[in-house]
Amino acid sequence: MQVKPHNAPVKLLQDLFNRAIEVARPNNMLVNHLPEPGNGRVIIVGAGKASAAMAKVAEGFYGDKAEGIIVTRYGYEVICKNIKVMQAAHPVPDESGMHAATCILRYLKNLKSTDLVVNLVSGGGSALLPLPTKGLTLADKQDINTKLLKSGASISEINIVRRHLSAIKGGRLAAATHPAKLVNLIISDVPGDNHCDIASGYGVADPTTSQDAVEVLKRYRINVPEHILSVLNQSSSESIKPNDPKLANVSTTIIASAQMALEAAAEMANDRGYNSLILGDGIEGESREVANVMAGIARQVKHYNQPAQSPCVLLSGGETTVTIKGNGRGGRNVEFLLSLALALNGVKGIYALAGDTDGVDGQEEIAGAYITPSIIADAVSRGIDPLAYLDNNDAHTFFELMNTQLITGPTLTNVNDFRAILIT
Repeated sequence: MQVKPHNAPVKLLQDLFNRAIEVARPNNMLVNHLPEPGNGRVIIVGAGKASAAMAKVAEGFYGDKAEGIIVTRYGYEVICKNIKVMQAAHPVPDESGMHAATCILRYLKNLKSTDLVVNLVSGGGSALLPLPTKGLTLADKQDINTKLLKSGASISEINIVRRHLSAIKGGRLAAATHPAKLVNLIISDVPGDNHCDIASGYGVADPTTSQDAVEVLKRYRINVPEHILSVLNQSSSESIKPNDPKLANVSTTIIASAQMALEAAAEMANDRGYNSLILGDGIEGESREVANVMAGIARQVKHYNQPAQSPCVLLSGGETTVTIKGNGRGGRNVEFLLSLALALNGVKGIYALAGDTDGVDGQEEIAGAYITPSIIADAVSRGIDPLAYLDNNDAHTFFELMNTQLITGPTLTNVNDFRAILIT
């Protein structure tokens, strides 16, 4: 993001965002969680936007003993010596992801109890491992994934469906590692850090059922072909449950999360003389509605010094949703931010930044954007209608026109969304 030197509030917001990303990078914390090798093989597998960077750290720790396969998003590759790095599409899965999932499962065959499998999981892993269960095709998975992403369903609800239409998710990969020791090391990108929601829980047990998946489809009126419903009504679609004996030798640790990133940003804000208030690390809901609530809190701080005294920074994480009705270049962070700017309507002294810590908001290679108190008035003076862009789910275009986009490139981590509202 290019920031004018004199724009101190925006520069502070940028620094907070960068700090949140930096604390969650694999090279800063993964090595402290890697288990010591045993007498058998050391196999590294994984999926997600940070998985290649994680694999590089693991390979440095284990040396030539490490082997394995991981899959990451196109453009997020980090070259390893003995660990094969594959790339696939996100958020809509492709053939490369299906091939990678097949290769990983094949790699895990015939393991021994002396072997160690280290599974490196990060956000994006679900779309990167699109191996359909029996009776489905990749086209089926692509279609239902696209519909789910547009439906307004939460990421937790989306993942319930994904787990029950997959041959690798919902603990199936974990079961495939038996009898080896499996250690899941996770960079969490989901509200609440629920293990089975991160990358659709391919390395952990799943307490939900295939009928829960059917209920999600009904709740959001998602029309799917009869053969998909037929698969969900078969016992073979059930995921691996917590009491399954094949998971007896599995351990799981969250090594980075939204809360950790928010705490690091809050500490930086405090060091620079600003009060900080973390509103929550798992805030969900429609982006526009969350923005209206946040605007109300920001005005309360500005006018009454409640619930924090200005100057202060309101911090939050989580994953909002967008029910798409237009055909613009949307993204939940920029939709939140444009809605926030409209709700604040030029209140002086309030700035904000919102971005995805992986560097990609929606399907654009853009992390997010920032707003100043004058951005709506500036837009109107240039003949740009902010509300029209919001109605068309086209906030990326709006912020491009206003030259306030947040562009980071691949960050090689992912602890979900980061929002900071600065009240001076």
